[in-house]
Amino acid sequence: MNKKLAIENDTDISDVTLFTIFQNYSDEDKAREFVESLLWPAGPVCPHCQSTEVYRLTPKATSTKPGRKGLLKCKLCRKQFTVMVNTIFSDSHIPLSKWVIAIHLFCASKKGISANQIHRMLGLTIKSAWFMMHRIRHSVAESPEASKLTGIVECDETYFGGKAKNMHRDKRAEAIQGRGPSGKTPVMTLVERNGRVRTTQLQRVNEENLDAVLSAYVDPTSCLMTDEGTSYNKLGKGFASHEAVNHSRGEYVREAAHINSAESVHSILKRGVFGTYHHWSVAHLHRYLSEFDFRYNNRKVSDGTRMASAIRSTAGKRLTYKPSC
Repeated sequence: MNKKLAIENDTDISDVTLFTIFQNYSDEDKAREFVESLLWPAGPVCPHCQSTEVYRLTPKATSTKPGRKGLLKCKLCRKQFTVMVNTIFSDSHIPLSKWVIAIHLFCASKKGISANQIHRMLGLTIKSAWFMMHRIRHSVAESPEASKLTGIVECDETYFGGKAKNMHRDKRAEAIQGRGPSGKTPVMTLVERNGRVRTTQLQRVNEENLDAVLSAYVDPTSCLMTDEGTSYNKLGKGFASHEAVNHSRGEYVREAAHINSAESVHSILKRGVFGTYHHWSVAHLHRYLSEFDFRYNNRKVSDGTRMASAIRSTAGKRLTYKPSC
């Protein structure tokens, strides 16, 4: 196989840019081989029974039909499959080459890229572009079983929702007033100092909900950093130590105590929703949070390496249209 397509490790793909993708993988056959090299680095694996005893199907010499490219068959379960089976690409009529381009744009855009932009750049319908981007967000979402945050962990909340002055007059009376949290959706952010981030959508900001998120995602041996919120006085006792800064008194840093990393994450999220997406519905907010978490957690690698990680995460993930509407 061509060395450009035989991606064996992240070092080989670290220099991949949008230009090189157009140059090397815009052809459907090359795009398929590229995805195969990432999902099957040791060779094809049957998605039905996980067997490596597989072989490629090629049309007979006497056949008048071209045959389906990339088709394989398992010797054990006798089922046919391609690299798209049991991934977010399953049952998609969008060319795999466009999927690769969309994933690279998704990974390289720090503040996100809208479905409208993908629709214009790749020549897709807006509905297809919207669903494509949600499939990618679904694939990169971190598993609930992922390792807990450790070390110094900063914790803070922010709110997402429109301003009442921008709404229809029939909704203003019952909607958000000014810049306060009333009527907005709360999001809790947990950040390892110089490490990973985990953002979670909440129904309400109360001690019970905060405790559930902290217990699920933060190791009890961690040092918790928060603001002056009263709920944290009790919750902080469940960790090795707890430090709080009092923002209401103008205190933002006290030696090692601060939540500046968490507030930096909030800044990127707000720039994304204001400048790129303009609106995140409550129903899909968790997927947008997964998108920004993924890019933040892979911020120290190149766009090409980030893209390779995103493509590898597509295995075993499915998102059908009906539940996502």
